[in-house]
Amino acid sequence: MESAIDTHLACPRSISRRVPADYQPPFPMWVGRADHQIEQVTMGYLGVQSRGEDQRFAALGAVRHLVDSLSTADGTQHHDITHHVDNQGYDNYIVVGYWNDPATFRRWLRSPEVDQWWTSEDRITDGIGYFREIISPRVDQFETLYAFQEQLPGVGALMSDISGEINEHGYWGSMRERVPLSQTDWMQPAETDTLHIVSGDPHSGGRVVVAGHDNIALIRSGQDWREAGVEERALYLDEIQPTLQAGMDFLRDNGADVGCYSNRMVRNIDVDGNPVDESYNIGHWRSLERLERWAESHPTHLRIFTTFFKVAGDLDKLRLYHEVSVSSGADQTFEYINCHPATGMMRDATPGPAA
Repeated sequence: MESAIDTHLACPRSISRRVPADYQPPFPMWVGRADHQIEQVTMGYLGVQSRGEDQRFAALGAVRHLVDSLSTADGTQHHDITHHVDNQGYDNYIVVGYWNDPATFRRWLRSPEVDQWWTSEDRITDGIGYFREIISPRVDQFETLYAFQEQLPGVGALMSDISGEINEHGYWGSMRERVPLSQTDWMQPAETDTLHIVSGDPHSGGRVVVAGHDNIALIRSGQDWREAGVEERALYLDEIQPTLQAGMDFLRDNGADVGCYSNRMVRNIDVDGNPVDESYNIGHWRSLERLERWAESHPTHLRIFTTFFKVAGDLDKLRLYHEVSVSSGADQTFEYINCHPATGMMRDATPGPAA
């Protein structure tokens, strides 16, 4: 059995694990293995916000533009597209791209075709909203976990290989212990760290830039039932999905109380807006510790965890996974154009620079 932490990222621990040395997990799970030359990745969440059927055509046109832009020079190695309706009644379409090198991403972002579109006055006047939420964690700042071994989604699409069965899963705290940096670092923000608005006013529309802070945690937790048979499809739709949705709705509506800055339960779609039998949650948290505290103690997640443990050993075509990262404040970008003020990181951001 392997460690989730790849050999070139392993080091002597100064922070002890939460399980004994002879711990054996209850069922098999795997992690992605990145090429050792990859030192840092970029995860770009590129959003389009609209409201109602009247704006659907324009919103999907913007989505198609974003997808096309990813095929230009220095575009992403992998992307997917999602849709969800937020608790303010707005449609949100997100094109999610992954790059295996932040320098390549920056060249893409600064290319004339990308930069001129984003900075155009048309973004202010065309009647729909846009956002960019981008993080670039180092390879020692993120972990993955899969209940399957082929065609890895998300950041896994950048991985060159898959591990053997890994040890660090099936217990509280295992998520943290799959992050290589956890061997020596608690990955905590400073007490004074807050989200703050660098420019713009969320309540006035227009362009708004929000500054993050060190060690914001991002989780993408996914479910793919495209190839599931009748029994597994019923298992997901009747047992897992309702429990999961309740937990994600709690975080969407009450996240500020538990340290969750933003939470979106999204459905994958194709470029024409048609739903695909795949979904995932996108959650930004103040810290990994706040995410852990909710996961270990809140009834909404305990029900999710219990349901997963009941079925995990019998999964065949139902694909469940997650990826979790922390990132440095300098490696985060949160920008919004004409989005409602509760969108993403704007909701919890305070005016002006942090104290």
